[in-house]
Amino acid sequence: MAVAGPVSLTGYPSLKRDNKFNELNTDHVQFFKDLLGTGSAVIDGVSTDATADLEPFNSDWMRKYKGHTKLVIKPGSTEELSKALKYCNDNMLAVVPQGGNSGLVGGSVPVFDEIVVSTSRMNNIRSFDPVSGVLVVDAGCVLETVDHFLADKGHIFPLDLGAKGSCQIGGNVATNAGGLRLLRYGSLHGNVLGLEVVLPDGTIMDDLTTLRKNNTGYDLKQLFIGAEGTLGMITGVSLLCPRRSPAVNVALLGLESFEHLQRAYREAKGQLSEILSAFELMDGRSQDLVYEVTGKKRPLEGEHPFYCLIETSGSNAEHDGAKLESFLDHVMEEGIVADGVLAQDETQKQSFWSWREGITECLGHWGGVYKYDLSIPLTQLYDLVEDTRARLISAGLVGEGPEHPVVAVLGYGHMGDGNLHLNIATRGFNKAVEEKLEPFVYEWIAKRNGSISAEHGLGLQKKAYIGYSRSETMIRLMKQVKNLFDPVCRISFPPF
Repeated sequence: MAVAGPVSLTGYPSLKRDNKFNELNTDHVQFFKDLLGTGSAVIDGVSTDATADLEPFNSDWMRKYKGHTKLVIKPGSTEELSKALKYCNDNMLAVVPQGGNSGLVGGSVPVFDEIVVSTSRMNNIRSFDPVSGVLVVDAGCVLETVDHFLADKGHIFPLDLGAKGSCQIGGNVATNAGGLRLLRYGSLHGNVLGLEVVLPDGTIMDDLTTLRKNNTGYDLKQLFIGAEGTLGMITGVSLLCPRRSPAVNVALLGLESFEHLQRAYREAKGQLSEILSAFELMDGRSQDLVYEVTGKKRPLEGEHPFYCLIETSGSNAEHDGAKLESFLDHVMEEGIVADGVLAQDETQKQSFWSWREGITECLGHWGGVYKYDLSIPLTQLYDLVEDTRARLISAGLVGEGPEHPVVAVLGYGHMGDGNLHLNIATRGFNKAVEEKLEPFVYEWIAKRNGSISAEHGLGLQKKAYIGYSRSETMIRLMKQVKNLFDPVCRISFPPF
């Protein structure tokens, strides 16, 4: 749920702190200092004023959600985390796991005064087998750091995100992050081979297998992929990393309608098939905002209602380049694409990608942004943007000047996954805008059997809306699973 101003204890009046949980005291803090040391591994706001040091852990990067923790602990190993969670379990202390804190739904920010348990010190690359491509890492490893390590080995991490410079592998797995190349490499449910998890009572679940086949009993690791830390804290991950393609091509195309975009996608699947690694949708308004904020020269001379970024990854540069050029010639001759350009070098490839990856940062330029991460049947993918824009315009909320809170309504996302990112850029968070958006967006999705969360998770933002995507039976089963692992909801706020 978006709110007028950062979320605090008053932002969700229906949420109350459960009095069964104890408040922190100096004895609790001393235990963690004795366990982890008195250096940067413990940020103590109980016995000292540590407001400034705690602020990055109490707020998300959008400054939309704000918690009130007085203690951050940073275990350096699975064993330290196990002892910390066992102590919390024995002393009825609530905790919230936090990785890179790059999420978009408030899932890693304290709701009240929970202890923040950061995985930032658990950042070792444990092993890599160049024959099988199996990587084993600590949960606190930063995605970009791991991908650079793999690049030196001729491999690639099967996930790529705009937040790769700060997000951590444990958080990626806990939220089942999708990213830019799911079209090629699939989801983490398929790439993760094993997990090491510390359960809420401190028990270590060691399922850190490196086997591709292991059909002995229930595949318990799948419960933790996408559970957002509500069942336990991931400390180690093993996963399969494919070979890095030596031949990568990137093209940026301009199109005149969403129907043309769908036709281009169908042609790309047919003509590029095995080398197609990304097909990203960007509407014209999203590119206008990037231009307005950055002032960069546009890759295409004209302006178009829609754009798509296509990436191919293969093993033969000459073969792949010829296929992509043939595809571009075909879609332009058929009038499917109005204009297009093929990157000529690595610098231009990165420049093209910046027009897609730079959207998220540019959206916050005016003060606020309402973000919705949604799965929608492909033929109706952009209808939601148009319907939402019309709804806000009719309410007189869109326009220039401070009397109009909405700057723009736009959409972009992963065309190949049916994943739309609906974004409403605003001049600050505004109650009138919120009331027009929610539950309208979720009702729209439910009527089309879509998902209110494609890859960002539920977090605090969508906690009240899970019923729009999941049946009562499924929600009941989820509660039973949660109660099995964490019967008193000690670790992370439950998503239902």
